[in-house]
Amino acid sequence: MSIQAVSVIKVAEADFPTRFGHFRIVGFRAGAEEVVAIRMGELDGLPPLVRIHSQCLTGDVFHSLRCDCRAQLELSLDMIAEEGRGLVIYENKEGRGIGLVNKIRAYELQDQGHDTVEANQALGFEADLRDYEIPAAILRQFGVKAVRLLSNNPDKILALENSGIRVVERVPCQPAVESAARYLLTKKEKMGHLLEGF
Repeated sequence: MSIQAVSVIKVAEADFPTRFGHFRIVGFRAGAEEVVAIRMGELDGLPPLVRIHSQCLTGDVFHSLRCDCRAQLELSLDMIAEEGRGLVIYENKEGRGIGLVNKIRAYELQDQGHDTVEANQALGFEADLRDYEIPAAILRQFGVKAVRLLSNNPDKILALENSGIRVVERVPCQPAVESAARYLLTKKEKMGHLLEGF
């Protein structure tokens, strides 16, 4: 896809107080997809902290201990609040893009001994189906050309750079989630995620 291939439309914006601090919440549409961004402070000037977070109903809402998604989201919100400025782009990419029910099917295979990559592949999917064109388009809508990216995923860095968004710093996003150690080790060994301590 070229840089201009994806267009996003801002649909609505509102105040959004949270336990992490006071944000603004912005709703976007990109074709049939809906994406939310929450922003704290102004994004101009020095590159802001940015987290691109894929929806994880099981972790974000139900506090699953099978993954570190919720812990990463909360760590990102804490860090943005501490700085007083930054952005979280929250995409509907459940299960690294395979969808909620397929993610539960992958859980079933993991219960039988598969790791997270093997489970996705056994279901006929790649390990990760996501691309980051929509988040890059949202960053351009906000006028953000350079970011400090809260991520352990080198694919996100490469995708943003290829979309014309400069990643001036990768900020590690590695909360301690002991119950997810096997999952994290798989992400490091099979997906190249930049994780320490394994």
